[in-house]
Amino acid sequence: MAFVNLKKKEVQLKIVYYGPGRGGKTTNLEYIHSKFSERIQTDLVAIKTHGDRTLFFDFLPFDIGKIKEYDVKVQLYTVPGQVKYNATRQLVLRGVDGVVFVADSMEVQRDKNRFSLKNLQENLATHNKNIFKIPLVLQYNKRDLARQGIPLLSIEKLDKGLNSQLKVPSFEASALMGTNVATTLKKIITLTMASVESHLK
Repeated sequence: MAFVNLKKKEVQLKIVYYGPGRGGKTTNLEYIHSKFSERIQTDLVAIKTHGDRTLFFDFLPFDIGKIKEYDVKVQLYTVPGQVKYNATRQLVLRGVDGVVFVADSMEVQRDKNRFSLKNLQENLATHNKNIFKIPLVLQYNKRDLARQGIPLLSIEKLDKGLNSQLKVPSFEASALMGTNVATTLKKIITLTMASVESHLK
């Protein structure tokens, strides 16, 4: 549940970018941090594990409204993608309010996407959260690689493999180019705000 600061009249939302290793989670956050620097309150903090990183920073979503007269502050996090850092992923998901699942569009990553989504479901369950109830957006990243002749999964195959049961909003994206990075962020913030508002009496 979102952290409510009564003194500051502020609601703090925690949004986590989840997905397979090297799928584009870090690139998403780096793009957001550079593109919206005037809305960022803190530095991009990186906690390094061997060969992987967890990133986080505070984001102020101007012009997106309030929750019951409370200002909204968003904390954006990534999780390490590699399987061996599952304990870290569980830790980062503690207190999560919304999730962006960043899928890698490359054909060779098909199984890793599905494994990572199942892992997300299991790790959410350890915090008594249901993947079918938490605000969730899917991002099909690396669509720009088609220009380089790299075989990509079609959107239909990505939808069938990842979103046939969830039926959540999804976006084609290129975190490297910035394509639909802001759109993905805006959608998950909107969904998360609506969810939190419905739980606040």
